[in-house]
Amino acid sequence: MTNEKEVKATIRKAMRQQRDELPLTEKAVLDKGLCAKLLKIIEERKARVIHAYLPFGSEIDICPLIEQLLAGGYTIVCPKSLPKRALQNLILKSLQELEDGRYGTKHPANSEEYAGKIDLFIVPGVAFSRDNYRLGYGSGYYDQFFSTHPEGYKLGVCYPFQIVDHLPTEPHDISLDAVLF
Repeated sequence: MTNEKEVKATIRKAMRQQRDELPLTEKAVLDKGLCAKLLKIIEERKARVIHAYLPFGSEIDICPLIEQLLAGGYTIVCPKSLPKRALQNLILKSLQELEDGRYGTKHPANSEEYAGKIDLFIVPGVAFSRDNYRLGYGSGYYDQFFSTHPEGYKLGVCYPFQIVDHLPTEPHDISLDAVLF
């Protein structure tokens, strides 16, 4: 078990460093391309309710896509991290109405909770395996969340260098439907 934790910690450190060191011009080009690919999948799947993360640090900036979806009348639901690895789903009305959350994250301010069906989840991560497992920051929020929300298409997003052949997995880990890079 300790070995798996060490492997995960090593992968996390290497991937975050590589992501942090990505030149901003290259990051902008990759982010724009990923947003276009995401929009195409959303349209192909006819998804109307999208669960999307609000990027922080060097995560893929999907804010232009979120703006486009909000303007197009889509329902955007964003997570708010709560204690005990729980996520609260809040309806996003505007990217200008955010407040600070746990771990440096942001979430919708003064928002109502969403309890309906979610068509598509856009899931961030530090690394992803070729068999669609995700390595996050180590808190287990998304695995816990997906164990109670099995509906909806789970789509990981990452830069190409964040794809690895194999990730150590545990029984509670949930694979995604696909990973886009």
